[in-house]
Amino acid sequence: MQTQFLKLFVIALAINALSCKKNNTLSEYQFEEKGIVLNCDNTNLKLYNEALFSFEKDIETYYGNDKPNLIRAYSQFIRSAVGGHAKYEDIISQHTLNIFEVLKDKNNLWDANNPKSYLNYNSPLVNCIAKNIQNKDLNTTLNALISANSMSPKLFGSPLMTNYSSVSRDKYLAAYVAFDLFYAKLFNIDFSKINLDRTEANTTSNKNITPPVDPHAGHNH
Repeated sequence: MQTQFLKLFVIALAINALSCKKNNTLSEYQFEEKGIVLNCDNTNLKLYNEALFSFEKDIETYYGNDKPNLIRAYSQFIRSAVGGHAKYEDIISQHTLNIFEVLKDKNNLWDANNPKSYLNYNSPLVNCIAKNIQNKDLNTTLNALISANSMSPKLFGSPLMTNYSSVSRDKYLAAYVAFDLFYAKLFNIDFSKINLDRTEANTTSNKNITPPVDPHAGHNH
């Protein structure tokens, strides 16, 4: 009787271990002290906020020019991403990659059948972003594109590039950039070929690039 009970107990432990393995979770949160800036999905609230802050840290580092500047980083990243030449392999850190591995399991966040973006524009997260973007023009444009089923990174990217200074202040707009122009693009990256132990010099190889001069810089849009 005891032997049978022991066997059942071992089987139960094995099933539980397999279940835990399938339920991919993030083991470390590095930006909890920044608080919650996206009040969107109660289930994944903590994860989405961590994803945003980790993405911002990565672009600040990559486009830092020795002095991290989030506005400048957003300006250069958005231009590169919309233009189709962002170097995701060089930008991403190990922590951000760990976050992406968990995000991949959030089925309602992605749409594999959308040829314009893997991001699901009808997901609760995107709906939340669309409702809360502070810039009225961008809010109107985003909602109109989604309603017309015409949303794409390129269509929204054009007005976004001229309003990049708003992104660092508006975390919902920043979340759009993070999830559609960054995380959604990572599905096409072969991470087995990336050296995540690269040196600081390699990580910030883009630091010598002079950011474009924007006549609107420093002004609200």
